[in-house]
Amino acid sequence: MRKAFTMLELVFVIVVAGILAAVILPRTDTNPVREAAIQLLSHMRYTQHLAMVDDKFDANNNKWFKERWQLIFSNGAETDYQEAYSIFADTAGTSTGNVNPSEVALNPSNSNELMSGGFSGAANSLDITHNDFSGMAKLNLGRSYGITSVTFTGGCSTARRLAFDHLGRPIQGSLDSTTSAYHTTSQRLVVSDCNITISNGTNSESIIVTPETGYAYISG
Repeated sequence: MRKAFTMLELVFVIVVAGILAAVILPRTDTNPVREAAIQLLSHMRYTQHLAMVDDKFDANNNKWFKERWQLIFSNGAETDYQEAYSIFADTAGTSTGNVNPSEVALNPSNSNELMSGGFSGAANSLDITHNDFSGMAKLNLGRSYGITSVTFTGGCSTARRLAFDHLGRPIQGSLDSTTSAYHTTSQRLVVSDCNITISNGTNSESIIVTPETGYAYISG
């Protein structure tokens, strides 16, 4: 007597194959703006972590507060005119507020890479269009995810940068113009929700950074 599969067995195999395909095969309905927001949120939390474990207080330096860890956006020639960000501590020279390659955080997964997607006016190592670029292409949100705009609204400055103190509290604006650790006259400590919105012209995602704790999350 010949052995053969029953109809029930064939149906069972097809069902199992369909389930495995749905689980194993990569999804094609990706949302690049959402992916960019998730990455930015992760790196924002990493910036806060650096600020908390690397307190810049120095009794012998009366401008130590200018050197706090911060995340800043740029979109000039060295970013290929795309939206990109860098994570740095403004420790070089007189702390001008601009990014120097020696100040940029190292990629924790690859110490040969600087955590910058390019920065306007910087050296070749931070110029994504140059062969000597030593940054991370993923931090160039324009090239990697098609992001065309990044806006800071609400409780944070339009300077498109965010720093953190040793307690993890968010600080808005450029630190190079501050004259004290907590510049109360210009409300440098974020006192209401900071809204960072990224967009590709069609879709957008918003990251909310709360005051005091610096807790951040993607809205919606």
